[in-house]
Amino acid sequence: MSNKNKILFFAKKKILSMTISEENYLKVIYHLSLVSPKGVNTNAIAGMLETKASSVTDMLKKLSEKELVSYQKYQGVSLTHRGINAAKMIVRKHRLWEVFLVDKLHFSWDEVHEIAEELEHIKSEKLINKLEEFLDFPSFDPHGDPIPDMNGDIKKINKLLLSESELNKEYRCIGVKDSSSDFLKYLDKQKIALGSTFLVKEKESFDDTLLVEVNAKEITISHKIANNLYVQ
Repeated sequence: MSNKNKILFFAKKKILSMTISEENYLKVIYHLSLVSPKGVNTNAIAGMLETKASSVTDMLKKLSEKELVSYQKYQGVSLTHRGINAAKMIVRKHRLWEVFLVDKLHFSWDEVHEIAEELEHIKSEKLINKLEEFLDFPSFDPHGDPIPDMNGDIKKINKLLLSESELNKEYRCIGVKDSSSDFLKYLDKQKIALGSTFLVKEKESFDDTLLVEVNAKEITISHKIANNLYVQ
């Protein structure tokens, strides 16, 4: 068994022995580590989970004992190799369930996150692998986020934010940075979805508001909106 497969094997065993709360912490640390690779601040974790910093410290000690995180007081926390792979398996389940809910049960993309938050804690690896097969091995969830495969590998794509776009160029929407229900409902109202194309026509120098052509009509998009849309 290769070193990578050994790590993945132990990571899966760790998942089976984790509580729902521990899984939630691990997933949050994983997401935060994508923007803070040198170490995640405990206050950031507390903010994401809406809990006290002291509660975060207690949980990090438990995760450290399970060899899922590396934690030293006042120095932040990072995931171990086992922790990274365990977190990827939780993210994998979450995103596969989102695909199932949208593609097979016809939920809208603003409805699925909270439901998937519950379904991601199902322990059966066999079920998740069968689900992936049933869905024909999707690479991305309904919000454009990549889905880790059973080995924890994630498809890499080149993308930028619409706020970083250039004038008179056409871009295609491939994902959202903000997957909150309010933001997705706004996009639905504007008939913006994955695959929508934007032609950037003007950019306001004062506040970076964009004038874009999308779905054969011109609309203005604020910098906040443009900063939450991934395009290529």
